Amino acid sequence: MGSMLEREIKLRFATPDDARAAVMGIGARAASPRRFQDDALYDTDDESLRLRRCVLRVRREGDRSALTFKGPVQPGPMKLREELETGVADGAVLQLVLDRLGLRVWFRYQKYRQEFEGDGVVIAVDETPVGTFVEIEGTEPGITAAAAALGRTTTDYILDSYHALFQKNRDSLGFRGPHMVFDEPDRIT
Repeated sequence: MGSMLEREIKLRFATPDDARAAVMGIGARAASPRRFQDDALYDTDDESLRLRRCVLRVRREGDRSALTFKGPVQPGPMKLREELETGVADGAVLQLVLDRLGLRVWFRYQKYRQEFEGDGVVIAVDETPVGTFVEIEGTEPGITAAAAALGRTTTDYILDSYHALFQKNRDSLGFRGPHMVFDEPDRIT
């Protein structure tokens, strides 16, 4: 299998209801139910993946899990990077294997996601502990058209990862721990 390129942007919305209404208002069709995702990013103790600007992620979603490798982000108006992903039968066992190989979780993040299909794009409404985001993935013309239909321009595009968004917003939202999770026990509200 050859490399696959992921192209995406995020747009911030005030609430999940606002985001869903906007997405359905442009004619996008629901492609999946709303579901909980728990993601863990792994690296070596010497941060060899992060130094190369790469990501190794285990996503657990109910009884489904996936292992994803993401290459460095390429410069441009949209986030563009290599993405290789495969389903995994048992996410808990995969996490044990990675641990035994010396890889450690350096960042966890959680979200509720619902996906929609538009013209040449997949649109996800992500409810995260740091806000609501619409993530649009697809071709550059498809992303540009979907964002414009949502009333947004290139100045509204967010290219940050959820880790970067968490770092920018964690203190103002009362997070004290290192992870972007809903049930942080030390969160100041």
